[in-house]
Amino acid sequence: MAASLELSCWGGGWGLPSVHSESLVVMAYAKFSGAPLKVNVIDNTWRGSRGDVPILTTEDNIVSQPAKILNFLRKQKYNADYELSAKQGADTLAYIALLEEKLLPAVLHTFWVESDNYFTVTKPWFASQIPFPLSLILPGRMSRGALNRILLTRGQPPLYHLREVEAQIYRDAKECLNLLSNRLGTSQFFFGNTPSTLDAYVFGFLAPLYKVRFPKIQLQEHLKQLSNLCRFCDDILSSYFRISLGAFSCVNRYQQQIDFGEVHSHDSTT
Repeated sequence: MAASLELSCWGGGWGLPSVHSESLVVMAYAKFSGAPLKVNVIDNTWRGSRGDVPILTTEDNIVSQPAKILNFLRKQKYNADYELSAKQGADTLAYIALLEEKLLPAVLHTFWVESDNYFTVTKPWFASQIPFPLSLILPGRMSRGALNRILLTRGQPPLYHLREVEAQIYRDAKECLNLLSNRLGTSQFFFGNTPSTLDAYVFGFLAPLYKVRFPKIQLQEHLKQLSNLCRFCDDILSSYFRISLGAFSCVNRYQQQIDFGEVHSHDSTT
């Protein structure tokens, strides 16, 4: 009998099973590899003190961070990359590094640093998922963590003027989106007709940027001009999460927990 695999993660909205990129990466990979996850969505009963999800829990292990979780699932024989060649495996690592260097800072900025987006969308949404008084503390902590991660990625000291960093990260992100679009072309997935680790990462980074309704949408506008990347996200949502493409309003998170096996509210300390 397979060991129990429980994933603690942020929940969904705007037609997404999760609005959190790193949670989405793991959820998509589990779908692609057939890993039978039981998903515990963080809600207002959460007793955790930090926002360091996703977290995978088994009888003997607690694993955090997407790369480590995916490696653990591979060791459990849930491998979405078994058909890839050595070159495709190397390309996967190179593209993931590109995503984390060039695209992730702009995604973090869009959600957590751009003030209109943060105060209108990000902060209210995340605060609504967690109990008081953590709801007053954690979003701000996550925002500061995102800013520090952006500045660290860019190699700048904490007091560096953010305007110059902003301009550069959005230029880099648009260039990265163009490269991804060119690489995908007319293919269904990045290595043909079967999704792999790279598809999970691209989906996890792009889908929230594509679907969440922000007041400031600079990068979102650019993404929506790249129709093959939008189609890529839509196809994964409809094929692997069985989410209707006809309704993308913000839905109650319990209605979002679609076809992922057994799904529970998060009710344990993390």
